[in-house]
Amino acid sequence: MKICNPANGALITEIEADDAAAVAAKAQRARAAQPAWNAVPMAERKACIARFRDALAAQVDLLAETLTAEVGKPIRQSRNEILGVQIRLDFFLAQAERSIASETVFAEQGLTERITHEPLGMVANVSAWNYPYFVGSNVFVPALLTGNTVLYKPSEYATLTGLQITRLLHECGVPTDAFIVVPGGGQAGAALAEQRIDGLFFTGSHATGVRIAAALGPRMVKLQLELGGKDPTYVCEDAPVAAAAESLADGAMYNTGQSCCSVERIYVHERIHDEFVEAFVATVAGLRMGDPMDEATSIGPITRAQQLDVLESQVADALARGASLRLGGKRLPGPGNWFEPTVFSGVDHGMELMREESFGPIIGIQKVSGDAQAVALMNDTRYGLTAGVYSPDERRAKHVLAQVQAGSLYWNCCDRVSPRLPWSGCGDSGIGLTLSTYGIQTFTRPRAWHLRSA
Repeated sequence: MKICNPANGALITEIEADDAAAVAAKAQRARAAQPAWNAVPMAERKACIARFRDALAAQVDLLAETLTAEVGKPIRQSRNEILGVQIRLDFFLAQAERSIASETVFAEQGLTERITHEPLGMVANVSAWNYPYFVGSNVFVPALLTGNTVLYKPSEYATLTGLQITRLLHECGVPTDAFIVVPGGGQAGAALAEQRIDGLFFTGSHATGVRIAAALGPRMVKLQLELGGKDPTYVCEDAPVAAAAESLADGAMYNTGQSCCSVERIYVHERIHDEFVEAFVATVAGLRMGDPMDEATSIGPITRAQQLDVLESQVADALARGASLRLGGKRLPGPGNWFEPTVFSGVDHGMELMREESFGPIIGIQKVSGDAQAVALMNDTRYGLTAGVYSPDERRAKHVLAQVQAGSLYWNCCDRVSPRLPWSGCGDSGIGLTLSTYGIQTFTRPRAWHLRSA
């Protein structure tokens, strides 16, 4: 398996991918190790994760350079991700024990009813490349803390980062058979799904999620799928235009637009539409595109070369259907996977740009007459991950958001995730959740105890 730099196409290294036999052997090791890992006191498991948190901070420069080299994420953003994950680790460390503590829910006349939380057992974590530290730690950290062993398959586009994560966890005390990395592409992932696992937690495309669900459905394996989004935001006529434009430009273009919760559709009230578009275009035009190793870079390359075809198709379709190209619109010549930050106005829902996930630095802005039209358009999608409203009127914003089908709702902000809140989606954005105390309990199986004294 070749690891290439998406900024220039250069070969970084080659990694031996796991075949079906290697995956099966690793699954046997992880299953055999699970009882012993579950028997380790919670305090010791927490100590391993605390050391992992500290190791991330101590080695942040090395880890960020590795991430930027293989994914193309601008170096400042890579560093922000690695340091930012510490907040999530602190949350898991603070909440894990109490989240799975035994609970007596009834005790009367000699009868006691209790709930305990048992680990699922051996779980598979098929992770993503766009935020490998955030997305991965949402799964493997609470899984390990609650006594599960983990077979961890990093994305083939973030393999070196996955190997670094594995190295650090082992150096920090997690047994080598309690957390096992499975490098490889689709074949390794398919082999992983064939093992006798007790849960599979996947982050990636809707198409791959459907295939996984079809494979695991007959086996009744616990399955969580964190899939894509076509995340809308509505800018009301009373919103401060400059502030909303700056915030949404960041939400649309951060990580070069390669995020499931990137802002991908913007609806603007007709009274401020033209002013907003001008401010938004000016903000995006000021973002620096270039060498991802440069601290000043905001826009890097597209990680997956095939996504350039998707972006080009959306641009061609929008132009053919009458949209106005306000900025960008094409891939750059030369080595690497580069696509200009692209802004369209005059769009509608007959265009691919407003219906299908872009996963790149491209955005459509549509004029609306008011709240009712905005809600109808925001819900005109098969996805339901996030949605936002910009307005100084809290009551109005909440009223609009309450009508939108999405797992996360934003008022005057966007493209943010909190470890204290569940991360989930509606429709084709997936099933299950991570984060929050519910995201800790999801790695356990509640057990009911009916206890009657003699």
